[in-house]
Amino acid sequence: MGQPVTFLRTSSPRSGLVRFELNRTITGMGHERYRAGEEILGDRPSDELARRMLATGRLSSLHIHGSVITAELAGADDSGLGDVIASLYTYYVPGVEIPSDEELIALVEG
Repeated sequence: MGQPVTFLRTSSPRSGLVRFELNRTITGMGHERYRAGEEILGDRPSDELARRMLATGRLSSLHIHGSVITAELAGADDSGLGDVIASLYTYYVPGVEIPSDEELIALVEG
């Protein structure tokens, strides 16, 4: 359940940078900058996406503005980053049981 995020990946004229143009905004009109090794405290979609992308070990930093992600690679390979982006809003993956309506109502009324 959830919707995959689709994107267009483009290379930058500057080596070591890749750009992902998403089908939805992640930050609204704001700019967000994240660096490897720095703690990300927030729980906004941009924070979660940055945590997941930096956890791959393939990035040294990333900048998110609206629906555009500019990623600075730690090495020469950006494989797997697209999967991280696409799965941002996928909540129920194979093997995860989807809660019933009754279970969800009980959580809200709880």
